[in-house]
Amino acid sequence: MPQRRRRAPGQAELGLGAGDGLSTPEQQYDVPRIINEIRGHVDNWRRLPNPNQWQVTPETARLLQHWRHHQFEDLRPFFCQIEAVETAIWLAEVASDRAAAGARIWTHIRGANKEANPELLRIALKLATGAGKTTVMAMLIAWQTVNALRHAGSSRFARAFLVVTPGITIKDRLRVLLPNGPNSYYRDRELVPSDMLGDIERAKIVITNYHAFRRRERMEVSKTGRALLQGRGPELHTLETEGQMLQRACGDLMGLKNIVVLNDEAHHCYREKPQTGTAKSSRARTRRKRKRTTRRRGCGSRASRPSSASSASPPSMICRQRHSSCAARVTPRARCSRGRSATSR
Repeated sequence: MPQRRRRAPGQAELGLGAGDGLSTPEQQYDVPRIINEIRGHVDNWRRLPNPNQWQVTPETARLLQHWRHHQFEDLRPFFCQIEAVETAIWLAEVASDRAAAGARIWTHIRGANKEANPELLRIALKLATGAGKTTVMAMLIAWQTVNALRHAGSSRFARAFLVVTPGITIKDRLRVLLPNGPNSYYRDRELVPSDMLGDIERAKIVITNYHAFRRRERMEVSKTGRALLQGRGPELHTLETEGQMLQRACGDLMGLKNIVVLNDEAHHCYREKPQTGTAKSSRARTRRKRKRTTRRRGCGSRASRPSSASSASPPSMICRQRHSSCAARVTPRARCSRGRSATSR
């Protein structure tokens, strides 16, 4: 077996996609370090024997004890599922109140969100395929809803949830998150104590595809009809506004103050490469050049009248460059198959 080569001191690692300009040193951050630090804090917090030391609400403490120690009749939550929910709870209820452990971690999280996605705080919970992300979402909804209803003045909790899915198949599978839906996880999998099921039924949950957030046409108008309606007036606007799109996509949540967005299959989200003015102008020039090249991909010359054409026959044209796909004679005003007009001189 060949021996592993020693790495030169100070040698930098090549990040994924580093050769295609999509990743820069400024975009690299030490993910394992911050994740392992958070997991260490959650492990120490989990070992605290007295619930009064957990620094969470009584409702949260009750749910944690239920998930850890309840005698489930069927499937009990896996450790990785409970650990994911514990991490979210620790960040929301414990770390925010602890100056030593929480302040630095939250500074990192807010800084990363500001760089990648300003004005929208996001936290990712990564679980392996088959680990049961749907169960984790149900546990998060239960934790938030029960606390929001029993601590109405707190801004940390919400009872409104927007679940965004990448496709129709996954959307149908997630109907188990609806409290009154068939095979509801809260009831069938005993994720909530029986006396809290009434609170869960007051949750507002909307499950939709991300395609729903694309603005749609308010009326179907053909190109000719649009031209007739517009006439010489200003451009006819038939595309719905952002407010109309939101009303259509998540109407049941309109008017509610705090909304938790659960993005299923979140690995489909990517960080954009930071753009400078020079990079933007360079890409714009490239797009304009590509359009000009595309327009010139035809045969590139006007078709001319064949010298052997009879005056009695209708004038016909043939492509000068005689491409195999353009060799057939065409009538005036027609186009060769390469897209160039065939007009006589």
